Amino acid sequence: MSGKDRYRAGTMEYKKMGYWVPDYVPSDTDIIALFRVTPQDGVDPVEASAAVAGESSTATWTVVWTDRLTACDKYRAKCYRVDPVPNAPGQYFAYIAYDLDLFEPGSIANLTASIIGNVFGFKPLKALRLEDMRLPVAYVKTFKGPPTGIVVERERLDKFGRPLLGATVKPKLGLSGRNYGRVVYEALKGGLDFTKDDENINSQPFMHWRDRFLYCMEAVNRAQAYSGEVKGTYLNVTAGTMEDMYERAEFAKELGSTIIMIDLVIGYTAIQSMSNWARKNDMILHLHRAGHSTYTRQKSHGVSFRVIAKWMRLAGVDHIHAGTVVGKLEGDPATTKGYYDICREEFNPTQLENGVFFDQHWASLNKMMPVASGGIHAGQMHQLLHLLGEDVVLQFGGGTIGHPGGIAAGATANRVALEAMVLARNEGRDYVNEGPEILDAAARHCQPLRQALDTWKDVTFNYASTDTPDFVPTATAAE
Repeated sequence: MSGKDRYRAGTMEYKKMGYWVPDYVPSDTDIIALFRVTPQDGVDPVEASAAVAGESSTATWTVVWTDRLTACDKYRAKCYRVDPVPNAPGQYFAYIAYDLDLFEPGSIANLTASIIGNVFGFKPLKALRLEDMRLPVAYVKTFKGPPTGIVVERERLDKFGRPLLGATVKPKLGLSGRNYGRVVYEALKGGLDFTKDDENINSQPFMHWRDRFLYCMEAVNRAQAYSGEVKGTYLNVTAGTMEDMYERAEFAKELGSTIIMIDLVIGYTAIQSMSNWARKNDMILHLHRAGHSTYTRQKSHGVSFRVIAKWMRLAGVDHIHAGTVVGKLEGDPATTKGYYDICREEFNPTQLENGVFFDQHWASLNKMMPVASGGIHAGQMHQLLHLLGEDVVLQFGGGTIGHPGGIAAGATANRVALEAMVLARNEGRDYVNEGPEILDAAARHCQPLRQALDTWKDVTFNYASTDTPDFVPTATAAE
C-alpha cells in the first residue's frame, strides 16, 4: 500500500505498511535476522512476522505521518520470507533484512537495542526467538574483535599442538585468599595451564579481591618457576562499576597476569570497554557466559547462543564458554559444533544441521578460544578431543579439585590423559573408539590417572538437550 491510503490516520496491518516484502532480495550490506515466531492463536504468521520487522525497526501500533519526513522505504525492516518450522506446528522462521544505516557502527548495545528491544514483549506473539544473524562484512569491519586471538595467545603461552587445560577453583565461594592461592598453585604445579575464578567470585567479605589477586599471582609465579612453563589464572575483574573494573584490571596487570576475566552480565558496553583495555594492555580477555541460559536455552523464546557468540566475537573477547556436549550443562553435539565454528573459523558456511542459517564472513577478525567446562573429567578425554577439537580450553574444576589424591594429582591425571590422547591421534590411531583402552594403558604408568578413572569412569550427564537443530542431514540418492 502506498500514497494517501498508506498514511491515512488510524491502524492497519503491518504487512500493508511495507514490512512484508516477499520479493525483496537482501543486499550484501543488509543485516539479516532469523526469528522463530510463534503467533497467538488466530494471528496470521505473515502478519506476525511483519510485525516483528516493524517493531524492531521503525513501526509503532498506529500510522504516523512523520514517516514521510524520513527515507521510510529504506529504513523499514523488510520481512521477505516466512517458512514453517519443521516438526514444530505453529512456529515459523521469519527472515528479516535491515538496512545498515539503522545501526551505529561498532556498537553491540545499539544493535541489540534494535533487534531484541521491545519486540519480544509484543502481545500478538506467544513466543519469539532470535535464531541467527547474518552480519555483513561492512558492519563486521566496524568492530575490533578479540584483542589477542588464538594464534597470539598460543605464542604468548608457548603452548602448541594440544588443547589447553584449566580448572575452576572449588568451592567457588568461601575460601580465604591464602587457601584460594593454594588451590591455584597445586593445580598449576600438577600440570594445568590455567586456573580460573568462577562467575560469582568478586570481592566478598570472606575474601577481598586484592587478597585473591595477590595470592593467585604468587601461586602462578611459583608454579612457573617449578614447571618452567608459562601459567595463568583468570582474575575476575567483574565489579559494580567500570571504575572498579578498571582498577582491578590495572592491578592484575601490575602483578604480571597474562589474563583477566569478565562476566557476560556486566553488559555489552562494559564488555567492549574492557576489550579496548585488554587490547591496549596486551591482556587475554576471558568471558564467562554467566546468565546466558536464562534466554538461550529454550527453543521457542529468547536468543540462541550462536547469536551471543557472534556478538561477542564482534565485541572482542578472547575466550568464551561454549559448551562441552558431554558435561553437566546444556549442549547438543550438532548445535555445539555450530557454536565452536562461529568462534574459530574465518568463514562459516550455512550448515542447517548445526543451526547455522547464513554464510558468515569474519573479515579477518581474530578468532575466539572456546572454553569447555562443567562436569567433565579425564575419562572423557577421547570424546572431548573428538567433539571439540584442538583449539579449546578444557576446564576440569571438580575433575581436578575432587581427585582423591589431591589437587596436584588431579591436574596430573588430566595432563597425562590429554597428552596420551593427543599422541594416539597424532599416531593415526582410532582414538575415539580406542579411547578407554588408551587411557587404561596410560594409567598403568600414572597412579593419579588410575585413581581418576576409578573415581569418575561411570559419571555421565545423559539428558535430552532442550536446544537441538531443526534440520538433520538426509541421505541423497547418490549415496
